[in-house]
Amino acid sequence: MTARTDRIDQLLREEIGQILARDLQDPRIGFVTITDVETAPDLSIARVWVSIIGQPSEREQTIKALQRAMPFVRHQLGDKIRIRRIPELQVRADDTSQRGTRVLQLLAEIEAGGTPVDAPPEESLPTPVPRLVLPEERSVESRPRGKSRRGRPDSTRSRGSGAGGAGQSRRRAR
Repeated sequence: MTARTDRIDQLLREEIGQILARDLQDPRIGFVTITDVETAPDLSIARVWVSIIGQPSEREQTIKALQRAMPFVRHQLGDKIRIRRIPELQVRADDTSQRGTRVLQLLAEIEAGGTPVDAPPEESLPTPVPRLVLPEERSVESRPRGKSRRGRPDSTRSRGSGAGGAGQSRRRAR
C-alpha cells in the first residue's frame, strides 16, 4: 500500500471507532474494537476488521448488527472527514486474539507435559508439531570455518553495496 492509503486507513479506523462508541445506539452491538482497516487504492471498498469479546453466538449477532449499521457509519464519516470518496465499508471478524490465546494454551499444556486437548469445533488451528532445525538455520558456531553461508571463502566476500564501488550508493537526481 501507499503512504496515502495507510494514512486513510488510520484515519478511518479512528473515526469509525469513535462513531461506534458515541453515535451508534444498537443494543445488539457488544464490546467491539476496530483492529484494522484496509482500503482499496481507488477508495471504493474498505475492509473493517473488528475484534469482539463474547460467545460465538454473540459475535455473530454483533457482526450482523455492524453490517447493518455500516451505511449509517459511512454517512457519519462523510460529515466528519474530507476525502473524495467515502469507501463502502465491509465488516470482517478479526480472530487473531482468540487464535493467539489458543496457541498460548497449547504451549502451556505441552510445557506441563500433557497432551494438548483438541480445539472446540468452532476453532480451527493447525496441530502443533516440534520445530525442526534446518541446515540453513544452524548457528554461526556450527558452520564450517573459512566459508560463508553461500560456500565462498570469507576473505573474498564483497564488502560494499555493489552500487557504486567503495560502499557508496547512487541516488537519482530529482
